[in-house]
This record gives sequence, structure tokens and C-alpha cells, in this order.
Amino acid sequence: MKNRIVSLALGAAVLLLTAISCGVKSAYYQKQEAIPGAQWEYKFQPVFAVDITDTQALYRFYLLVRHDEGYPNANLWFRLKVKAPGDTTFSEGIRIEKDLADSKGEWLGRGMGGIWEHKLPLLAKEVPRLAKPGRYEFRIEQIMRSNPLPSVLNVGLIVEKIERK
Repeated sequence: MKNRIVSLALGAAVLLLTAISCGVKSAYYQKQEAIPGAQWEYKFQPVFAVDITDTQALYRFYLLVRHDEGYPNANLWFRLKVKAPGDTTFSEGIRIEKDLADSKGEWLGRGMGGIWEHKLPLLAKEVPRLAKPGRYEFRIEQIMRSNPLPSVLNVGLIVEKIERK
């Protein structure tokens, strides 16, 4: 038993050192908003402000969604509206659909205690080019047929800066 514990501890240490040496970094930006009463209404459109100083860098965007077991759909339709530095209004945004469950109805995200978290990558065509330095505001609007959309606990935005080697 003692050898097994030592073996597990060494394995964990090796994984940690490997992750550190491979340049695993935290997100450039990460924030989430709680959905009031876990009922996402059309009018609740959280805004995330991201300061972009390096417009030559590449960035990866993710939508973060947390829901409970009562979420009634296998997908999520939303719009990502953007206000670039110097703009006074948000863009219309395109309709985006992301799967939350597979064809068998099994959730695709990470689950724990009946809560499911999905880190959904946004494609380059779904996010505008960050051409000007400054503060970008991203507004997330749910556009499902259900209003309010039940069992959604949090929604957020993650931005990762891709380091060039």
C-alpha cells in the first residue's frame, strides 16, 4: 500500500513537471457570470471586456457554459456580439451553435455532482479579427427557442494568447 502511494505521488509530480516544462499557461482572460436563478432570459446578455494590446498575437476564444442535469437540450444557440475599441455599438454577431451532448444524449463536458462544464472552442470565423489595440467588449446572447432557458448556471468567456516559438 505504501509503495502504491509513493508511486502515485511520483507519477503526479512527473505530470506536473511535464506540464510546466511544456509551457502550460493560464488564460489571458477568463471571466464568468452567474445566470440569475439558473434561468437564462433573452434580456440577460453578459458583457466581457478584454484589453488587447498585442494585435499581432494569435488568440483562442472559448465559451464557458455550466449547467445542471436538468438542462433540456443537447446544444446551445447563441450570438457573440462584439464592440471594438472606438465603436459605439455592438456588432450584430453571427448565429453560433455548439453541441453540449452527443447523439446518445451523453454530456460532452466535464461533470461533477450533477453539474456540467463545457469549454467550447470558438472558430476563427465566429470571432472577429482583433485589428486595433484597446478594449474589446463581447456580449453573449442566448437565442434558443426557450425563454427563459432553464438549468444554465454560468456563462463565461476564456481568451488564451498563443505564444509563438
